[in-house]
Amino acid sequence: MDIRLLHGAAIAPYIEDLARLRIAVFREFPYLYDGSLAYEADYLKTYAQSADSLCVLVLDHERVVGASTGLPLADETAEFQRPFLEQGWDTERIFYFGESLLLPDYRGQGLGVGFFAKREGFARRLGRFDWCAFCAVERPDDHPRRPADYQPLNAFWARRGYQHHPELRTEYVWQDLDESQESAKPLSFWLKEIRP
Repeated sequence: MDIRLLHGAAIAPYIEDLARLRIAVFREFPYLYDGSLAYEADYLKTYAQSADSLCVLVLDHERVVGASTGLPLADETAEFQRPFLEQGWDTERIFYFGESLLLPDYRGQGLGVGFFAKREGFARRLGRFDWCAFCAVERPDDHPRRPADYQPLNAFWARRGYQHHPELRTEYVWQDLDESQESAKPLSFWLKEIRP
């Protein structure tokens, strides 16, 4: 497998591949996302337009099978900045992790751990961030589409040094697989301090 680190405008040629990957992986629980390529391509432009963004791309014979993104929180959309601003955090000091995506056949090989290490290392090298952060959707334990063998990633994130901050919450709108229209979904944030 080939792992490439892309920044800013270098992400643009892969936007369509990333959009397809996001739609495929986010259809799974807990996101249950019924997305469109057009919407995804528009969202991913945020990363191509940020000079200090990162995309860790995993390719298998030129086929994109995994990706992980990050950028300064100050370059993210208002939905992700708002809870930090409301709680008095300095968004200029936070590096935001967008997503970690792997097709099922490529999971369990250490790539997910590598995604965190590469994004944290990049944020440290930029030299102006104190924190790394990401958010995760919250679904009830009795959600009707929750698979019987579903394992939340909370323990995995905690082993990477991230702490849940349920006071930092936002909502993001998308259409679930079983919905006829979009609705707001609750998300909460996890943070790790990275300053020396």
